[in-house]
Amino acid sequence: MEMIRLSNGIETPLVGFGVFQIQDAEQCRQAVTDAIDVGYRRIDTAVLYNNEAAVGKAVREAIAAGKVTREEMFINTKLWTCDASYEGARKAYERSTERLGLDYLDMFMIHFPFGDVYGAWKALEELYAAGKVRAIAVSNFQVPKFTEFAEIVDVKPHVNQLEMHPFFARYDSIENMREYGTVPEAWGPLAEGKEGIFTHPVLTGIGEKYGKTAAQVALRWNVQRGVIVVPKTVHKERMVENISIFDFALTDEEMKQVDALDLGHSPIIDHNNPRVVKYFVHVKPEDLL
Repeated sequence: MEMIRLSNGIETPLVGFGVFQIQDAEQCRQAVTDAIDVGYRRIDTAVLYNNEAAVGKAVREAIAAGKVTREEMFINTKLWTCDASYEGARKAYERSTERLGLDYLDMFMIHFPFGDVYGAWKALEELYAAGKVRAIAVSNFQVPKFTEFAEIVDVKPHVNQLEMHPFFARYDSIENMREYGTVPEAWGPLAEGKEGIFTHPVLTGIGEKYGKTAAQVALRWNVQRGVIVVPKTVHKERMVENISIFDFALTDEEMKQVDALDLGHSPIIDHNNPRVVKYFVHVKPEDLL
């Protein structure tokens, strides 16, 4: 597994395992167990996903069985909008670590740029200074908001997690992040299956040259740009496929071919739509159970 170094010097795997939409506790526990068994060491969860307890159980079981050590694992969770304040963030951290059954987080991330994100970030900075979290990050902070945020806060975000895949390349966001030493991370790196990504002729054509699938080409394209990816699946064979992308490299011309697929907008969700903003401001994790 190849690693990427964050601005504070710590390293994290370039490919992690995402658990979005795996709400059944036993299915999530088994999925994380399988992911660890095939080599994943980075797990991405969130309060909104309602599966922190299942993730933590799988991680603790793997540690107890001697499969991994805690130091080998990189566990990330996210602060939800209803807790976006100084006190809210501190309490949310305690609840998340309790659900996960862990003494510290490897990364704590503000999930959306809504609410009192500056108060919340102050709390995250204090947790970071106290060694209770190894890195602090943001998610879904688009270029204007990210720029404003990074100009104001003391500790610049170590990571910004955005939708990034061949149909939404986000080179402007990547360039903007790197100005502040922030590493880009992709949610939905396989476009949630949209735009025919798994059978797209450009991706499958490139993949045939290397004996790889379209999905592997899409993931390789992102990590070759220095973007962390956290694909989600509950199928063990797909987990193996998604992590097996370090034995080939795309040429400059192939990278440009994938770049050319960029639509310039999200095929998944429009974060500029007021109805979408209102939804994320008001929805609570328990509403999604």
